[in-house]
Amino acid sequence: MTNTEEFLSCRIARAVEALFGQVDRGAIQVQRTRKEFEGDYTLVVFPLLRLTRKGPEESARLIGERLAADTKEVAGFNVIKGFLNISLAGEYWAARFGEIVNSADYGRGAPTHRTLMVEYSSPNTNKPLHLGHIRNNLLGYSVARILEAAGETVIKANLVNDRGIHICKSMIAWQLYGGGETPASSGMKGDHLVGKYYVEFDKHYKAEVRQLVASGMEQGQAEREAPIMRQAQQMLRQWEEGEEKVRALWEKMNGWVYEGFEQTYKALGVDFDKMYYESQTYLLGKSLVEEGLAKGVFYRRDDGSVWIDLTADGLDEKLLLRSDGTSVYMTQDLGTAYRRFADNRLDGIIYVVGNEQNYHFQVLKLILAKLGYREWADSIFHLSYGMVELPEGKMKSREGTVVDADDLIAGMIDTARTTSLELGKMEGATEAEAEEVSRMVGLAALKYFILKVDPQKTMLFDPRESIDFNGNTGPFIQYTCARIRSLLRKADRAGITPPAEDVSGYRAMVGQEVELVKQLCELPAVIASAAADYSPSTVAAWVYELARAYNGYYHDHSILREEDAAVRGFRLQLSRQVARAIETGMSLLGIELPERM
Repeated sequence: MTNTEEFLSCRIARAVEALFGQVDRGAIQVQRTRKEFEGDYTLVVFPLLRLTRKGPEESARLIGERLAADTKEVAGFNVIKGFLNISLAGEYWAARFGEIVNSADYGRGAPTHRTLMVEYSSPNTNKPLHLGHIRNNLLGYSVARILEAAGETVIKANLVNDRGIHICKSMIAWQLYGGGETPASSGMKGDHLVGKYYVEFDKHYKAEVRQLVASGMEQGQAEREAPIMRQAQQMLRQWEEGEEKVRALWEKMNGWVYEGFEQTYKALGVDFDKMYYESQTYLLGKSLVEEGLAKGVFYRRDDGSVWIDLTADGLDEKLLLRSDGTSVYMTQDLGTAYRRFADNRLDGIIYVVGNEQNYHFQVLKLILAKLGYREWADSIFHLSYGMVELPEGKMKSREGTVVDADDLIAGMIDTARTTSLELGKMEGATEAEAEEVSRMVGLAALKYFILKVDPQKTMLFDPRESIDFNGNTGPFIQYTCARIRSLLRKADRAGITPPAEDVSGYRAMVGQEVELVKQLCELPAVIASAAADYSPSTVAAWVYELARAYNGYYHDHSILREEDAAVRGFRLQLSRQVARAIETGMSLLGIELPERM
């Protein structure tokens, strides 16, 4: 596929060299012309003035004249201050459109021969997934798909935080207050049941702390001495020592959670290539701590805890092992990073983790480098994303005030069905068809609303706003594609098909058609940019603009009723390629498209 920016850069370089002599190719800056100006692409002339030794406007005019004279694809130009705006001929865009039609994998990048791992989800096995996890999963899954489309080999990974004090809190509360309750006896999903006892622990812990404080104990001491907290800490020590009954309870309750997680992942439409478990990597992390002690990278305090002093690096001191020998998150992450790089020959790992962990990843990379694994440290990228907030405020999982992922998914599907029925979009559909379309529309509304936001930004999620068949939403884009598919079915039933000859021979495109072709031509660059920035929002913005432009075109131009067979054939082919591009873009966001709406 011809890259227009590269094509123009090469032709501009020839023109500049013919006029002024040898030019540094890095000084030729070509970009899409801003919408308020006439033209397709713009040359920024200022970097060339040292070579031209002329003013910016005169330099732009001379280059434009030479370029137009030597390049038949250039239809004209205009100069605005130090910018040369270049208009390309209809023949050029017709040829590019022909390349799109005849490309089986249009938009995909060439193989890079690199292997990248994208880690996302990373749940704790003490509670169900919630709205924050939804953003994490959708972002990680979409980034993985975009990287694959850009030519990377990608391993989608999930690290399950299946051990630690937070897990023991749920276990202790279930032992004390559960009465043998199970998912089968309660009718609750396993992750919901375990999460119930995590909340129960917090309720009793706070009550005990209040009672100790009322008896005269300082707040901090009361938080440490609360009986239920001491029981949880004792259970963690027993777990690390391999105590049989504790391990059996841990396996049973984690098994409940895994079954629940799997149902949520399936409903959300995400999956993983590899699963890692903290319980299987923390010992490796502890061995790396011992290695660091031997090298003098870490030090041991009088209470037996192990630390690293990073104050010389502008950070602070970081705990690696507690005084009782139990590990912390950093210990586990060191072991997991080592295992991943050693086992998979990775060129990089992208950790999809919220921005509250920015400092954690600074420390992780620094410790790996100090342990002698600098190449691995330099290959880690923390895709830091903002939190999801609701009109009601922030979520607190230990207080049971989170927006449950399962409830949200079900609510979005129900809202999609209600909205579709109100708008008359389910007419003629069977009950099964209505259910499936509602599922697709509800999930599209959720996924698109979240992924269209720059990952680094904190976002406010409004379910009511996300389901709208007009505006910048998933359902609007789905409806656009369904409209095109309906058009193509009608054409097929009427025996109307694009002419057999190459569509690049069509030369009479009107303005809106040229603009649609231009947008289609941007797909490879959009995918490359989104991959480079790990940003699905780049894809979302492009798909929306393409759908919006096509809807305007569809409103203004007859397609099936067009009498000129060549024009009709081209318009059908253009519609087909727009639908194909929407399908590609939405698939990169993990969004399905109904055949009918």
